[in-house]
Amino acid sequence: MRVALRNTAAVVLPLAIGLYSGHPQVGIGIAAGALDTMFSDQPGPYQQRLTRLFLAALAAAAASLVGFLIGDHIVPMSIACAICGFLGGMLVVFGPDIARVGMTSMLLLVITAATPQDVRGALSGGGLIFAGGMLLALFSVTAWPLQRYRPERLALADVYRGLAELARKPQKDGEAPGLSDAMNTLQTTLLGRYHARGRAMEAFRVLLELAERIRLELVAMAELETRRDGMGEMFRNDAARVLAAIAEAVDAAEPPQRAERALATLQASERALLAGSSGTGLSAHIQALSGQLAAVVRNANWAGSRGEERAQRAETTLPDTLRSASALSTLRANITTGSVAFRHAVRCAVVLTLAFAVSRYYELPHGYWLPMTAAIVLRPDFAATFNFGLLRVVGTILGLVLTSLLLRFTPDATWAHILMLGVLCVIFRYLAGAHYGIAVAALTGTVVVLLAFEGVESNTAMHDRVLNTALGSGLALLAYVLWPSWERHRARNALSDMLCAYADYLDALVVPADAGRRHEVRMATRTARTNALASVDRMRTEPGTPGVLQELAETLYANGNRLARTAMTLEALIDMGDVPEDWKHVGPFIHEASVELRRQAEALTRTEGISMPPALREHQRNLVEALSRGKDREFADAVGRLTDRLTDNVDTIAHVVTRRSTTPL
Repeated sequence: MRVALRNTAAVVLPLAIGLYSGHPQVGIGIAAGALDTMFSDQPGPYQQRLTRLFLAALAAAAASLVGFLIGDHIVPMSIACAICGFLGGMLVVFGPDIARVGMTSMLLLVITAATPQDVRGALSGGGLIFAGGMLLALFSVTAWPLQRYRPERLALADVYRGLAELARKPQKDGEAPGLSDAMNTLQTTLLGRYHARGRAMEAFRVLLELAERIRLELVAMAELETRRDGMGEMFRNDAARVLAAIAEAVDAAEPPQRAERALATLQASERALLAGSSGTGLSAHIQALSGQLAAVVRNANWAGSRGEERAQRAETTLPDTLRSASALSTLRANITTGSVAFRHAVRCAVVLTLAFAVSRYYELPHGYWLPMTAAIVLRPDFAATFNFGLLRVVGTILGLVLTSLLLRFTPDATWAHILMLGVLCVIFRYLAGAHYGIAVAALTGTVVVLLAFEGVESNTAMHDRVLNTALGSGLALLAYVLWPSWERHRARNALSDMLCAYADYLDALVVPADAGRRHEVRMATRTARTNALASVDRMRTEPGTPGVLQELAETLYANGNRLARTAMTLEALIDMGDVPEDWKHVGPFIHEASVELRRQAEALTRTEGISMPPALREHQRNLVEALSRGKDREFADAVGRLTDRLTDNVDTIAHVVTRRSTTPL
């Protein structure tokens, strides 16, 4: 709601000032610019957010300038629509936030073309739209000097709350509710593009790394814990209190005083648990967790702008596996008919150009609604395009009818219409992520009221807008049907990439001394898993996907996750200072499992069956027998259970891949 209110203020305030000062066109231009860049105001680091809003405002201004200048000329405008549609469509390769900038540019191009201006008017109009976008950006980051690292702190606090929940309710796979999503968000916030920089960021990154290690230690303790005297549960509850206090301190940007007291209690529990122990197995993980929690308490005191001056400056670079390729390289790699982004870009170019040409050729009243609707509805996948199309038509009709009635029965006064505009704008921004149909109804009402200030009568334009909206939605759906990009033809590549990432993770465990490499691969694995899940979800919503095909994809994804959790638990056994001597027997077996997994991933892309790995189970039994002769019984038992799970994971995936070969994915 805070975001919805500040975005609405950026739309309503300049409009109200312009109307009451006798400069309505200035107010309307700035309000339109703020409205068009509204959805680029997304969560994230302030620098990331400001960069995104600046690019959105600049793209909107440039598109508006072109539309104002050549809107009267059909051929140049058609060429501009094709170029803008293609480039805007290609921006999907950089994620949804940047893709919105492309869509905004398409909208402003066709909308401003309906009211062509001379050079002076075009520059003024484009400048006002840019000013509206930057006003919204100013409102978005207005608390920056006071809460400079608030987005980072909130993401970090969510992770430590998830770790506290994991400590209270131990799970051997480490999958506490919401923890994985929170870790993904934190990784993107701290290491993503346009992340913030400064001394405090070093403390945040240290806390991120410690969160990964604490999660591994909690998983290892759940795997190894055998005591039934309640001491282990007491230690975990003490750890949960420390983690919850850390989350509270980071969230409030306050010194971790309560966490320091909770840490003292935990250290007392540690001394009681370790009295008379040998210092191996579970005891080693208790010591490691205690040390990591102490490090968290220290670093939490440095996190945020208030503790920035006390933080240690250190070199922090993104791991190679997380560095994004250059924008030019990414675009060049997607200039192929096999790329979903390329297909989407071509569809955008053709549909936007055709919609504009049809609206001008037939001189449709308020015809810019036709290409505008097509640009909004068209999405890279069929399911989203279909859903957006239906909801767009229904929402537009609902918004037009309700707003027309409200305008008729409310007082014919400027203040009443401004108030109505503000309410509709808040509803649109607040509910857009919850229900697109309701949001479109509110957006339509917002546009109708805004145009009413320019003298456009809502009742006379209603029929034309409904007709153009229906035509635009139908045109977008037709383009997708004629040249589709079905997710079911791409899912095998996303799932194969996920399995290859898991194989890389297993390989990183073969040489346990390289902790940095393990951290890099773990981050890349999380990204591959997220991409695979998105692909499976998109395939689920597409029409015509065979049920057996969907079941195979979901089964493969689920079993891949089981393997990843097994690998994470194996890493937890060695994620400490002294690697067990018997790990020299475990490493070769893990490498053998990774080779088999990579073979299965390659078979998945070739649509062929694969033989079950017959020697893997025998080698696992030999490994367990060799470890049983060692001194560390706890370690041997844990490795025996985990390698048995790993063998079962690899065998099951091979079985799923073989089933997959009979039904092309």
